Amino acid sequence: MLPIREGFILSAVLFVLGVIGVLVRRNIVFVLMSIEVMLNAAGLAFVVAGTRWRQPDGQVIFLFILAMAAAEVSVGLALVLELYHRYKSLDTDVMNRMRG
Repeated sequence: MLPIREGFILSAVLFVLGVIGVLVRRNIVFVLMSIEVMLNAAGLAFVVAGTRWRQPDGQVIFLFILAMAAAEVSVGLALVLELYHRYKSLDTDVMNRMRG
């Protein structure tokens, strides 16, 4: 069994890596992958906390996080396909020229 301190440290490290990936990367696919890492880090924190108090609530919340991640992937990939079709690039700097 993973101790609570190490579980939360691992979750925090994963979340920080996801934030760094969102801030540093320019490719929209890598940005979406970094958001997925952040969601999984939050889910890990819920599971570790639920395990600590021997409650299934953390696992239930993790299922909601997985559902939200699946929805984010489907919408995100649809946007990626449309943006690539329109701009022929996945670079976020190219997409800054969008006018609405």
